Amino acid sequence: MDINVPVKKLTTDARMPTYGSEDAAGFDLYAAEEVTIEPGEAIIVKLGLAFAIPKGYEIQIRPRSGISRKSKLRIPNAPGTIDADYRGEVGIPLDNISHLSEDKVNTVLTIQGEKENCVTFHPEGTYIIHKHDRIAQGILKEVPRAVFSEVESLEETRRGLGGFGSTGIR
Repeated sequence: MDINVPVKKLTTDARMPTYGSEDAAGFDLYAAEEVTIEPGEAIIVKLGLAFAIPKGYEIQIRPRSGISRKSKLRIPNAPGTIDADYRGEVGIPLDNISHLSEDKVNTVLTIQGEKENCVTFHPEGTYIIHKHDRIAQGILKEVPRAVFSEVESLEETRRGLGGFGSTGIR
């Protein structure tokens, strides 16, 4: 089932979201700016896009598996949520969890850009995001509205009050 999601380009450098394959659940989101992320730094990478998400839906922002596997870049609040009533520019928060090593300087790793063999020197663990690099993925999800009702007691379950690992690891 296809759902129309109007998207407004806020900059000429913005790129519309795309699906990587016919059956992909998530659509790729692209950086609209070039940024350098030093070890230990947290930034927000702008997409240059605003969405009109239909009422009753959200867009969940999730990491791209390749970035998580190949780098120390993380989306700290994953999955993030873009609410249906938000109309501002979407940005992707990224944390570089690399540790700064003052005695090491290497060529910088690029994520997806055309500059794969970049010869810029930065402290080890620095990442450069280029315009139009795929930096996250979004998933359009239907969001049912909860109706909360106060009660005197809750139905008993086998798990009961056990939480935070109470069901074991195997």
